[in-house]
Amino acid sequence: MKTAVLTEPHEFEIEDRPRPSPGPDDVLVAVRDVGICGSDVHYYEHGRIGDYVVENPLVLGHESAGEVVDVGENVSRLEPGDRVALEPGVPCRRCAHCKRGDYHLCEDVEFMATPPHDGAFTEYVSWPADYVYELPENVSTTEGALCEPLSVGIHACRRGDVGTGDTVLVTGAGPIGLMVMEAARAAGATDVIVTDVVEEKLSFAGERGADRVVNVAEESLEAAVDEYTDGVGADVVVEASGAEPSIRSTIDAVRRGGTVVLVGLADEANVPFDVLDIIDNELDVHGSFRYKNTYDAAIGLLEDDAVDVEGIVDFESSLDDIDGAFRRAMDPSVVKGMISFGE
Repeated sequence: MKTAVLTEPHEFEIEDRPRPSPGPDDVLVAVRDVGICGSDVHYYEHGRIGDYVVENPLVLGHESAGEVVDVGENVSRLEPGDRVALEPGVPCRRCAHCKRGDYHLCEDVEFMATPPHDGAFTEYVSWPADYVYELPENVSTTEGALCEPLSVGIHACRRGDVGTGDTVLVTGAGPIGLMVMEAARAAGATDVIVTDVVEEKLSFAGERGADRVVNVAEESLEAAVDEYTDGVGADVVVEASGAEPSIRSTIDAVRRGGTVVLVGLADEANVPFDVLDIIDNELDVHGSFRYKNTYDAAIGLLEDDAVDVEGIVDFESSLDDIDGAFRRAMDPSVVKGMISFGE
């Protein structure tokens, strides 16, 4: 089977690898669509993300969907021909985190495209059936692949307890920020403010329904939020950019008694916060790491046409042109690229 392998920064090689066979509890999936995530691009550019270092050739890609072509002997829920989305993290299921339901916090999780675990830029993937989800007829495999970033948005909104009538500020208009906006709307938020420093992305967010967009390179975020909320502040702020100034600004933009959710990964681990402001304003500050128990919800929202994920895709490329696709994905104005394998 044809497989794209990252051999060193800025270099993919197309290899012919043996097609895997599913284990007793696994399904074999013919991959149809894989999203190019920001983490994939970071590995492509730098060969590492923090402590995760690409020391050996690695298959990237963790936003994936396709068609079941074979199933293991213990699998009865899925069958060949089913179109499916793959949840990319498989936990140990034995640790304390897994046993209390927080399987996304499992320290022994095997996560696609995170060294040393290979991802989905390959023609076939064998994956545990428990983390494979059938897609309804009206949900495409492109949408199925994008259940992954949508899941990040759903989990962030759950962490922030976004509800009916809330005003939500989303800092960062990349794929995650846009998926947070979709999830917030689905959760009942009536007003969504989106920030970025790239004008094309802000225009795109406005076209997708943001009530107010703020270019924080040109405008004071605190002043813009004060004006929009009559000085109250946002009920929930979801930081999805990872930019240090945006992280610091969350405390100034949220209302007293409000909630801040940190999703974006900063380049530096330490970002200063005004702890007195957090205490005096009784703010809830939450981290949001990946997701748990979100794929059924994501697929349900897609089936009901309650969210739009396919609309964030700027381009599709073939596996043979994966180098060109990644170079294109590095353009700051590009939101999302996909690798499509066809039928």
